[in-house]
Amino acid sequence: MSEGRTSTGGTSAPTVLRMILGRRLQERRQGAGASLEDAARALRVTSLTIRRLEKAEVALKPLYVEKLLETYGAAQQEIEEFVELAERANEPGWWHTYRDVLPNWFSAYVSLEAGARTLRTYEPHYVTGLLQTRAYARGVLRGGFPGEADEDLARRVDLRLRRQGLLDRPGAPTLWVVMEEAVLHRVVGGPEVMREQIERLLEVSELEHVSVDVVPFTAGAHVGACAPFTYFRFEEPELPDIVYTEVLSGAMYLDQRSDVSAHLEAHNRMSLLSSDADSKALLNRMRKEYS
Repeated sequence: MSEGRTSTGGTSAPTVLRMILGRRLQERRQGAGASLEDAARALRVTSLTIRRLEKAEVALKPLYVEKLLETYGAAQQEIEEFVELAERANEPGWWHTYRDVLPNWFSAYVSLEAGARTLRTYEPHYVTGLLQTRAYARGVLRGGFPGEADEDLARRVDLRLRRQGLLDRPGAPTLWVVMEEAVLHRVVGGPEVMREQIERLLEVSELEHVSVDVVPFTAGAHVGACAPFTYFRFEEPELPDIVYTEVLSGAMYLDQRSDVSAHLEAHNRMSLLSSDADSKALLNRMRKEYS
């Protein structure tokens, strides 16, 4: 993941482990007082290749890793452990089996989601994917891919539901969702589907590690009235906080402190526009309306 504003293209989406190891390689090089050019000469490659290794934009070749660490003066045990981790980092994530229906720009998101300790999302249009029911997810995806074959659409739905397993695992991440009231009024799949979806939101909001805030229409204009975004925080000190936001034809991953801080502040401000009790009351009222 490169620093700053990155619009994903056709490169391989890195796993979180690969990102961590790339950062560690960079720190090891800098600690040894070696420049990008010094590292490049050791491998007989360009300095751009070293930069891409450190930014997790390419796979970590074990032979490259071993040679670089030798150049930086690392001990043999450290080299062996690092190479083993690099081999693991190059293994595709479980979502790789869905690559036929998973855009590369979103596979990076799934990797970050799987490795995050905290996720904070803002959704102005739809229920966030981690909390969607199967019927609701099918309706949303059918709207987004109107001409897609039923078989491919079913795989997209399965992928979305499989992602939700991270909320049930031991040591599950904290999920804090802020959504607009408009989400509850946008009928996806019909009244029965909407009622089931709202019941799902009420159910998960009782979990200790999940919070669901609904910004009511009465809040008026506010700082976050913009595109949906997700904020990721990780346990590993090598990884910075990252914000993901979508555009029509792809996505952007932001890790500059100013960008991340602006989104985090917006999320904080929006969460203050609704209390837990008011959000649940609004959800219960909408559930009754769909009944």
